[in-house]
Amino acid sequence: MPGRIAFQGERGAYSHQACLDARPGMDPLPCRTFEDVIAAVRTGTADLAMLPVENTTYGRVADIHRLLPESGLYIVDEAFVRVHISLMALPGVQIEEIETVRAHLVLIPQCAGFLARYGIRGEAAADSAGAAADLAASGERKVGVLASDLAAEIHGLHILARHTEDHAHNTTRFLIMAREPDYSRRGTSGMMTTFVFQVRNIPAALYKAMGGFATNGVNMTKLESYMVDGSFSATQFYADIEGHPDDANVRLALEELDYFTSSMSVLGVYPADPSRR
Repeated sequence: MPGRIAFQGERGAYSHQACLDARPGMDPLPCRTFEDVIAAVRTGTADLAMLPVENTTYGRVADIHRLLPESGLYIVDEAFVRVHISLMALPGVQIEEIETVRAHLVLIPQCAGFLARYGIRGEAAADSAGAAADLAASGERKVGVLASDLAAEIHGLHILARHTEDHAHNTTRFLIMAREPDYSRRGTSGMMTTFVFQVRNIPAALYKAMGGFATNGVNMTKLESYMVDGSFSATQFYADIEGHPDDANVRLALEELDYFTSSMSVLGVYPADPSRR
């Protein structure tokens, strides 16, 4: 597919890697914030958005679930990216010379065992790929960076160690979003449907709303809640289910959900990533 796909961060970020893996024919467009990514697609500067939603090690990506319902975009695909964290430094530097590593705050704890083994101190940076760019420009020989192999390649750094993460399952799930929804059946691993809803103010409303998925045999893979407009009494729920809204069991479950909700909006219907299986 020609065109641009927007992501948050510097070139070499894991979101950049996700763009190359999932849409290799598109031109990745780096953006400063998640809001900028969404705006790039809404204004036509980019055709698709690549947004991280959760990671198997550190959980939900902050702010994403708040942004998605109001984004005006629709989920058209998902991508699972294995996060391999590499230690990199200037060419010619040996690992024994490294005293400090810089990386995004969430990466440092994921490599705690490795850093302790070499007596290296972690230092938080705003962005791992950005830290790689800064190191390449600074010439600091006692400083390393934890980032992707792609960041090392882009900024001319030498990889001292690969797979420094403590957990082998470290994976980030991304959502690919577009201006228009795509409800066609596609892919080889089944379909997913994502929606948000608010329950009516009646006793056991959430319990009753969820009952339709159980009785109709619909597998709900995610259900999360978050406050709306800072109110303790207004809660919105975000859900992922297996299946397509046109499936008989999914249609019946959504009809029952509608009876117990004050609002419900489908954010996307898209093929399940093969890594789910």
